[in-house]
Amino acid sequence: MGARKRLKAEERKEARKEQYIARLNDCPSSPRKMRLVADLVRGEEIVKASNILKFHKQAASEKLEKLLWSAVYNFEEKSGESWENAGLFVKEIKVDGARTLKRIKPRAQGRANRIRKRSNHVTLVLGTQEQ
Repeated sequence: MGARKRLKAEERKEARKEQYIARLNDCPSSPRKMRLVADLVRGEEIVKASNILKFHKQAASEKLEKLLWSAVYNFEEKSGESWENAGLFVKEIKVDGARTLKRIKPRAQGRANRIRKRSNHVTLVLGTQEQ
């Protein structure tokens, strides 16, 4: 059983050599707000996605643009070639919920409301045109 698990781990490791990923963990904005911006750049080329994020008004777009360029530089580091000639595009972008901080807000007549401060995890995967 151990040898089979080790073999699967080696296969996964080989498959990940061809993937160019960047992750953003515990980003302090709600997953829904981040998904609205992430949907705009899914499937777009790098330059177009960067322009969309740069000129979008939501705060989440600034964080996603930084993550996009991090993935591009990860591609350059792994492959050893320039991103301008590679034909990169946003292959997959996934926004998952992270921990929620629960706070109490005092209200009138001794009541209290719960405030949920949400956060999210974002995973961005780049693809090349020949894939």
